[in-house]
Amino acid sequence: MRLFVSVDLPDDLAEQVADLQEVFSEASGLDFTNPEQAHVTLKFLGEVDEERLPTLESTLEAAVEDADVSPFTVRFGGLGVFPDLEYISVLWLGTETGGDELTTLHEAIEEQTTAMEFDAEAHDFTPHVTLARMNHAGGKELVQDRVRERDPTVGETTVDEVRLTESTLTDEGPVYSTVERFPLE
Repeated sequence: MRLFVSVDLPDDLAEQVADLQEVFSEASGLDFTNPEQAHVTLKFLGEVDEERLPTLESTLEAAVEDADVSPFTVRFGGLGVFPDLEYISVLWLGTETGGDELTTLHEAIEEQTTAMEFDAEAHDFTPHVTLARMNHAGGKELVQDRVRERDPTVGETTVDEVRLTESTLTDEGPVYSTVERFPLE
């Protein structure tokens, strides 16, 4: 099972995410994510043997509990890229509020999952929603210009759970399904 831990955007923000992606539609080289599957990845776990699932679920439950984060509001806004504007691999939507709580959840999950011998993150955590991946630099200048000149606010949602999500790769792109939900108390 190919798994990650996420906070999912509600269905009612999918249209706003799609509208924001449309701003970049003329940029060649971008492969857009499905706005109906928009999420903030707290931890990518990769391929996980199914027999590890019960232990992983109890570990994630403990991590969410240890994080001690109550339900909170995230306002999505601002644009950015990874790793930088000169070499763009990912175009993303950031957070205007709620980033601290997302980071707290990430850190608790990171600590518990690395103790289970999952790979540690190779970079600092930046709460974001991936809008597109850049496959070639054909549209780089357009992306650079739009990122520099725009500071959109997409909307907000109340986060009251973290999800363990399975990603099944298909020819049409990844299909996500929720394996387990971990409520914030």
